Amino acid sequence: MDKNLIENKMLTTLSHFKKEINGLRTGRASVALVDSISVDAYGSKLPLNQVGNISVPESRLITIQVWDQELVNNVEKAIMDSDLGITPQTEGVLIRLPLPDLDEERRKELSKIASKYAEDNKVSLRNIRREFIDKFKKEQKDNLLSEDELKKHIDEIQKITDKNVNEIDEILKSKQEEIMKV
Repeated sequence: MDKNLIENKMLTTLSHFKKEINGLRTGRASVALVDSISVDAYGSKLPLNQVGNISVPESRLITIQVWDQELVNNVEKAIMDSDLGITPQTEGVLIRLPLPDLDEERRKELSKIASKYAEDNKVSLRNIRREFIDKFKKEQKDNLLSEDELKKHIDEIQKITDKNVNEIDEILKSKQEEIMKV
């Protein structure tokens, strides 16, 4: 059994979840909030961090220093089209994103989005588990594995899956507490 392959696939899912959850807005400004925004630039979609400097000068402000004056409108449009709910304020090539206080309704909405991200990634983990279990069942059917070895592999895969699902649950719980904290 290639335990490393299973763990690596599940770790990829876990790191994807962490990236998604870090992009959710809490009360504080963070560069991670704008990481997922893509900008139409030079005939293709580029990540925001490839068209300007992103910084957090204050706890409730993100600034973007756009390198090319021609792209300022595209960056503004990309921010407006994102689900951040922030209106950019532009001065020349500097775009300010002031973060308003989160009201109770928005906090609950963000908490639900975090739960959806968690559930989607748990489904991915379960799909990985099923993929490997099916592979081992086929090997057992082809007489390459004994029934005891199959059971041992399935138990091992389940332990790895449970560990990763628990980690997603812990990250989700922590993020939801952070979101709901006023």
